[in-house]
Amino acid sequence: MAVSNAGRQAAGQRKLRSADRFLVGVGEGAQVRLGGLALHFKLRAGHTSGQLSIAEMTLDPHRLVPPHVHADEDEYTCVVAGTVGVRVGDEEFEATQGCYVFKPRGLAHAFWNPADDPARTVEVIVPAGFEAFFAELAEAYAAGDARQLQQRRADLAVKYRLGYPAELVPELKAKHGLKLIGE
Repeated sequence: MAVSNAGRQAAGQRKLRSADRFLVGVGEGAQVRLGGLALHFKLRAGHTSGQLSIAEMTLDPHRLVPPHVHADEDEYTCVVAGTVGVRVGDEEFEATQGCYVFKPRGLAHAFWNPADDPARTVEVIVPAGFEAFFAELAEAYAAGDARQLQQRRADLAVKYRLGYPAELVPELKAKHGLKLIGE
């Protein structure tokens, strides 16, 4: 049997415990906040050789994540607390705790929290890499300039091959009494 030296520490480096390489603990992982949407990245592209990323998401009450279309990623959602309203293509439904939702690439989708309490989900994105979009967008949110934010969002949409069918926003906001994240 061949034995690899790839896992051995180099001189002067801290010895990693197995948990440092294979465990992301409670509260660990990068976090970003996008005006009513909080993402806590648990597994990123570097953890999974680019296969997938996983984030815990908290969506504030009566907030809408705008309709969008991924060219390259599929999204899988598990609702772990609360209720999430979902639109995939022309279909609308509610997903409650324990439900799973598939949002395939190439199909417009949006989601929102119709309730008075925060909704929490686990988001799996395949393949990985799109988590960088959220980090870059969070930097623009932190700057606080609305015009700069809109331009940055448009630039990131091109970079990450993301479309925004904005014509759906007024309908969803009015129908469900929502505010867009960031409003």
